[in-house]
Amino acid sequence: QVQLVESGGALVQAGGSLRLSCAASGTIFSINTMGWYRQAPGKQRELVATITSGGITNYADSVKGRFTISRDNAKNTVYLQIHTLKPEDTAGYYCNALVRQRRWGNEYSYWGQGTQVTVSS
Repeated sequence: QVQLVESGGALVQAGGSLRLSCAASGTIFSINTMGWYRQAPGKQRELVATITSGGITNYADSVKGRFTISRDNAKNTVYLQIHTLKPEDTAGYYCNALVRQRRWGNEYSYWGQGTQVTVSS
């Protein structure tokens, strides 16, 4: 099996910064795209940013210029650096990874349990 464990969430003041981390472990042959999603109370889960194994990134318009996604392929870890936090960034942040467990196996999508980011005004 594959486990994704997020960390780094916190209660911060508006304008502050955070760095979220997500480490994948278990039986892993390769990881394709990794990404961050967020879900605020009463809202649907939405894409924040994704990054391919080759480093190609994609961001939601609402976070461009403030969020930076990166990854360490050797550590199977993805990061999300967040600057200039706003109250509307308050949400549970979830990590996602497309994982191939065997060389000739299929890719499957895995989710972490989430880490809470709360931004006070």
